[in-house]
Amino acid sequence: MIFFSFATRNLRRHTVRSFLATLGIVIGVFAIASLGVMGNSINLLAAGLIADVGDTVVITPHTALGGEGFIGDPRTVVAATISGADVDRIERAAGGNPVVAVVEEAADLRVGDEGGYAQVIGLANDDIPDLLDLSEGNYLRPGSPAALVGSILADEYGIRAGSRIALGAEEMRVAGVLEERGFAFDINPDYAVVIERDRFRERFPEKEGYDYVVITVADPDEMEGVKAAVENLMNRREETVDITDSRESLNQVNEIYDAMGWFLLGIGAVSLFIAAVSILNVMIISVTERRHEIGVMRSIGALRGEVMRMFLYEALVLGLVGSLIGGALSFVGGYIISLAAIEVFTAGTTFAEGATVFDPLSVAYILGAMLFGVVTSVAAGVYPAWQAAQMTPIEALRG
Repeated sequence: MIFFSFATRNLRRHTVRSFLATLGIVIGVFAIASLGVMGNSINLLAAGLIADVGDTVVITPHTALGGEGFIGDPRTVVAATISGADVDRIERAAGGNPVVAVVEEAADLRVGDEGGYAQVIGLANDDIPDLLDLSEGNYLRPGSPAALVGSILADEYGIRAGSRIALGAEEMRVAGVLEERGFAFDINPDYAVVIERDRFRERFPEKEGYDYVVITVADPDEMEGVKAAVENLMNRREETVDITDSRESLNQVNEIYDAMGWFLLGIGAVSLFIAAVSILNVMIISVTERRHEIGVMRSIGALRGEVMRMFLYEALVLGLVGSLIGGALSFVGGYIISLAAIEVFTAGTTFAEGATVFDPLSVAYILGAMLFGVVTSVAAGVYPAWQAAQMTPIEALRG
């Protein structure tokens, strides 16, 4: 291991140069690992925000959302609706699977002295317990003038079961508060008030038809069959509805976040490539400065392979030290960056409560970045090491 000792001795002799080369590796490894951890944390967050709605088919008017987007966004203005006759046809095509027709409208909300804006969702009374879970209070009784309030809306205004709220000029009692659902693909009640559909019609008499229809498919193997049956019945002559299932939408979301993760890793890889160029320059300078030393070693019997290994050891030491420091910083920095990313992505919501930002895959990103840093360092040292090994004793001693 004498050549390894030579390598470490030379690095200590050029402290500033070695420090700068190592710093490049530290930055590169930290960038790859931290950005990878952040991308993975965003993926974890997305998985936690998307409610587990099972195998669900959502049908919207063709001109309403164009087949894209999440249902229930209070900012979405939907002009077209699905008629009652169309709902009956969809029920026939659903093959016995539960069908829920949903109506929505925006309304002014007042709670005590506070005012705001909320989405009002109208559902048949029998459908509410099947779709929505309560965190407190009770479900609506048939014909009840009361309401259910989404969790985020309740937190924002301090609403509890038994509170009084007003939708426009109509005051009503809150029967219960719903559990948070996240970004659901069927119904998103977190920032909404849910009332019976008959009460909804009385409150919004100008509203005709339904905004969308949800089919909950009991057997996942029937998903495509149900979609095909609805497609054949509703869009046979012209395209009148858009049909989306929860798995298809979830795959689209995963693809977006996967692409974001790879993009972040690419940024980190660029920084590590720059560090590799720095090591290459340092090693070439080192070979040039040590030509006489190489000549002496070769003249007393050192083989070309031994000379090459000595310079590769230098690159290896730089890579190991830089990767270890970068990896250690990534454990702390990656966690902090992930928390910051979740704070930014979920500002103004309660979605991130209890979110997990570190998991085994996050650790794998850090270990992978460290390994990549070592390999990159050694690869950057191959050419200078080969160049040093090719020198003949006479050529090297001449300088």
